[in-house]
Amino acid sequence: MAIRNIRISTDEVLRKTCKPIKEITPNLLTLLDDMADTMYEANGVGLAAPQVGILKRAVVIDIGEGLVELLNPVILETSGSQTDEEGCLSFPGKSAPVERPYYVKAKAMDREGNEFIIEGEELMARALCHEIDHLDGILYIDKALPREEA
Repeated sequence: MAIRNIRISTDEVLRKTCKPIKEITPNLLTLLDDMADTMYEANGVGLAAPQVGILKRAVVIDIGEGLVELLNPVILETSGSQTDEEGCLSFPGKSAPVERPYYVKAKAMDREGNEFIIEGEELMARALCHEIDHLDGILYIDKALPREEA
């Protein structure tokens, strides 16, 4: 397991669409392990493969309830709304208000290739949307709301 370099805001890889994962390989499992190590080292709650320069549909999330690995994640359902400050490991030290669904239901594969459903509210819903957006080259700054003046 290793810490990988996190690609920063201007890196063009962050704007590319990732390829679906067709098979579970030892390299893919190493990528998932490295992504988790990298996310924890950077004190993040989520990391998508393009953030470490790999154009595959892989995401890791840990909002403090244990590591979740998602391969080929797809959002199936959303409801409600929440607006909160959002940051990104690819934009160190920056944040902006972003509106996201309050509830998200998604399907993905685990590291054994088994399909599963994940549901989340609040921070987990935000993390799912944020990380899955990364797989399509969408960054949180694309959805940032203007700050209200005090």
